[in-house]
Amino acid sequence: MALLKEIIQWCDQTLKSHEFKDYAPNGLQIEGQSEVKKILCAVTASQDAIDAAIAQQADLLLVHHGYFWKGEAYPITGMRGKRIKALIKNDISLVGYHLPLDSHPVLGNNAAIAEILALEKIEALDPSERNPIGNIGYLKNPMTPEDFKHYLTEKLGFETIHLNAEKSNIQKIGFCTGAAQDFITKAADMGCDAFISGEVSERTFYEAKELDVHYFACGHHATERYGVQRLAKAISEQFNIEYSYFELNNPI
Repeated sequence: MALLKEIIQWCDQTLKSHEFKDYAPNGLQIEGQSEVKKILCAVTASQDAIDAAIAQQADLLLVHHGYFWKGEAYPITGMRGKRIKALIKNDISLVGYHLPLDSHPVLGNNAAIAEILALEKIEALDPSERNPIGNIGYLKNPMTPEDFKHYLTEKLGFETIHLNAEKSNIQKIGFCTGAAQDFITKAADMGCDAFISGEVSERTFYEAKELDVHYFACGHHATERYGVQRLAKAISEQFNIEYSYFELNNPI
């Protein structure tokens, strides 16, 4: 058992959440009971994840995609109202970390992708950032674009979408999980052969071709299911409390 406020304080300090300008509040978003015995983590605070937290009698739902995003309507009604009502009724805290959990060099989504893909010599995609959101890594041995596509599909469990460029081999790779397709321009500026993210836009097809950077869309959910698990495990080890992961495979 651990105090909620101690968990939040530890997470905020570990992830340096105060150093990020984000699209949603990081940390405690909905306050439940003050003591935490069990954590359920999930990529997104969907109704399914909330129902799983209730069923498993979790005290805290830890997510990457929480609530109160910039541009959202203020009234707590409809689908979001139902979700929040269920959390409050069951005294479950909602804790979300977005960009800080992408960026963290050990617990983050990008760190996990680098490890899964066995990328070496990790560096910042944008050297001007204090806490880099995207990264660059290198394959030990170059791959053809087609071989690299198959490699990504196998390693990440997602049918990778490949937008072709002219380069015949891939070794220097930019990457940023989620919806970072527009970072392909940064990858081009840094001389990358390819760029990996989760989603893809119509414009990305032309950018990959004209910038000569192979683009690989590996799934928003598929690229971001690792950070919350790493963070939940770290919390569990720090405070000696139970955690589990809820997976609802989102094909996007």
